[in-house]
Amino acid sequence: MSETTARRDADAVLRARAEIDLAALRANVRALRERAPGAALMAVVKADAYGHGAIPCARAAVAAGATWLGTATPQEALALRAALRGDCHLHSEWSDGGSPIEAMGRAAAALGHEWAVLTDHSPSLTVARGLTAERLREQLDVVAELNAGWAPFRLLTGIECDILLDGSLDQEPELLDRLDVVVGSVHSKLRMEEPAMTRRLLTAVANPLMDVLGHCTGRLVTGRTRPESRFDAEAVFAACAEAGTAVEINSRPERLDPPRRLLRLAVEAGTLFAVDTDAHAPGQLDWQLTGCERAAECGVLADRVVNTWSAQDLLAWTRTRRPPRRAAA
Repeated sequence: MSETTARRDADAVLRARAEIDLAALRANVRALRERAPGAALMAVVKADAYGHGAIPCARAAVAAGATWLGTATPQEALALRAALRGDCHLHSEWSDGGSPIEAMGRAAAALGHEWAVLTDHSPSLTVARGLTAERLREQLDVVAELNAGWAPFRLLTGIECDILLDGSLDQEPELLDRLDVVVGSVHSKLRMEEPAMTRRLLTAVANPLMDVLGHCTGRLVTGRTRPESRFDAEAVFAACAEAGTAVEINSRPERLDPPRRLLRLAVEAGTLFAVDTDAHAPGQLDWQLTGCERAAECGVLADRVVNTWSAQDLLAWTRTRRPPRRAAA
């Protein structure tokens, strides 16, 4: 084959791939949505995403009406999902969720979870009706009453606690110490300079009261998109590994946080992980499969995922920072 012929054939291949464009994808999803307006709609993103990349394809599908995102090669993801025993991050109507605590707990139990962690927001996030210390104490009483009739399922107490500008946590330390699981997340000043954001995250990770680092880049990849916060990921993940803090794999379609390149860095650093939905409604608790797909693709082992542990092992880890023996690095 001559060089000219080879170049012409290669150009033809590129032109053929370009014909499967994002506009066509959006049109296909929109047509399905119009035919079934009330149904949940999953868009399956293939491994090569037609050459466009997974995030642009996922963004196009969600913009056109998809409610779930899936993968075309789900075997490892399904195996990880089957191993999960709970979800470390969900919200109720006490903050910015849309459903009562009881509805969220019952939905988690119906999915087969042994446990789930209620993590409504902390006081400084007023836009999300973050819980004051007084309201959080009231919530603890409500959870205790519900658990009295829910065995063997257990709703664990928790919070999604804002990481403040200086890296401190946005709730009274004695109250955080009472909770089963503390997820720490950044929700303010997401565009601060890289050195300052790195210091902020390192300070939070060093706090023994924080168990999980939530959606670490703060990015949004659909709707009103938002770029990633900039920080020294290698330093932060190394600190997580040293402190025994889990890195969250956030399964919300608009977040998918951390990005794959950072998720692989966290794997290399030897961190623990929490595959969470960040659910604000019962139907969103199904989103864990998306996080499992990303975890499997990036080499996250099941025994490094805290959601695969029993409630007893999870609570032992949050108190001692010692994972079950099988999960030791």
